[in-house]
Amino acid sequence: GLVLGTYSSEKDEGAAQFTSAGDAFDRLTSGKLRELLSLCGPPLKKGKTRVFHGLHQDFPSVVVVGLGKKDAGLNDHENWNEDKENIRAAVAVGCRQIQDLEIPCVEVDPCGDAQAAAEGAVLGLHEYNELKQKKKPVVTPQLHGSAEREAWQKGVIYAEGQNLARYLMEAPANYITPIKFAEHIEQKLRNFSTVKVHIRPESWIATQQMGAFLSVAKGSAEPPIFLEIHYSGGANANDSPLVFVGKGVTFDSGGISLKPSSGMDAMRADMGGAATVCSAIVTAAALNLPLNIIGLAPLCENMPGGKANKPGDVVRAKNGKTIQVDNTDAEGRLLLADALCYAHNFNPRAIVNAATLTGAMDVALGSAATGVFTNSSWLWSHLYEASIVTGDRVWRMPLFEHYTKQVTDCPLADLSNIGKYSRAGGACTAAAFLKEFVTAPHWAHLDIAGVMSNKDEVPYLRKGMAGRPTRTLVEFVARLSQDSRN
Repeated sequence: GLVLGTYSSEKDEGAAQFTSAGDAFDRLTSGKLRELLSLCGPPLKKGKTRVFHGLHQDFPSVVVVGLGKKDAGLNDHENWNEDKENIRAAVAVGCRQIQDLEIPCVEVDPCGDAQAAAEGAVLGLHEYNELKQKKKPVVTPQLHGSAEREAWQKGVIYAEGQNLARYLMEAPANYITPIKFAEHIEQKLRNFSTVKVHIRPESWIATQQMGAFLSVAKGSAEPPIFLEIHYSGGANANDSPLVFVGKGVTFDSGGISLKPSSGMDAMRADMGGAATVCSAIVTAAALNLPLNIIGLAPLCENMPGGKANKPGDVVRAKNGKTIQVDNTDAEGRLLLADALCYAHNFNPRAIVNAATLTGAMDVALGSAATGVFTNSSWLWSHLYEASIVTGDRVWRMPLFEHYTKQVTDCPLADLSNIGKYSRAGGACTAAAFLKEFVTAPHWAHLDIAGVMSNKDEVPYLRKGMAGRPTRTLVEFVARLSQDSRN
């Protein structure tokens, strides 16, 4: 099969405006493709398709997809590159049509941006069907033509990174337990000489005095794991690393503060923070990016067992601060508190943590963007610029002292794990809580609860767990690497 792009014209009438690959193919058919398209009616609108059969012996089926306006460029209102997003969406639709035709291989028009085309193809075809007997046919996307091969391959690697996060998040919690998560990442990194993986057991966590993390884990029969990844991509092994920290709750029942049963199955993806940061490191290693990165993922389940945290319990974090656990379903911040303290041991260039932390984040931004709380404008600008390129957007949220007072005004301990005004500004009080465990001048907290899953909002992702914002994290690392070279 073949997927080709065509642009919208200013008017609804007029001949189709092909990409250069489309023009070349039309010449191969002696103008038949253009003729058939014009007979089908007005030029294709963005994301719409036409399928033709028997036009050329090498490609029995050809899908023509609408790319929208040519050279749409940067959209300041949408905070993304419109061309790249249009290509991703159009190519994904085209590839899925080839899959529906049960054709095992598809060549994809680079559409002027082979990386975006590759991302659209690889992301658009991904589906978690590991446990089904009846599976959709596997389709292998390839670049059509020989130009832009390097950009295409880069796009494939970016998309495979996000698909790894999607796989981990989508898999049932009895398949991705803390130890199985760690082993899966270790296996993915096994062939890289630049990477060392440490799977730390519960005894090690205890020696590190991570009392907040252990307090969450003790309600479950599954033992906790602290996953530590060292990627030494920098020219100098002693250069300060970028430290990624990801919340790794492989199933979140809410603990004693039990969640409603409706939709609780989605809490198998409450390790989305760990999935995205670990997948970003796997991708950075595959791209051989010249930067030192350390990944930290505290992994456990939050269950209502006989030893579970009880509302009102007080636990002690690694830095000595005491925390009153007023809601056992605000557990992610307890894991992250200890992991953030530990992150400071590495003299980090910057610390970036990701977590499906608060339902309040979903209420605030929905699935449009990841909420970013940061103490560093330098860090924010790098994350923001990366997100414009990937289309997987970020939005800056406030870290006001106003919110800090709501978690430090606590009757029994130094901090409460929820704000004293309950639901008000829930994402902001969670971020303020985390700030109490950070002394590094460059730190960002990404609350990814709103972007955890996809219904139909991102057209090049199927319904299910989204793996966002893995590509933005990878692009952020690539830009930081570029800074280091300069």
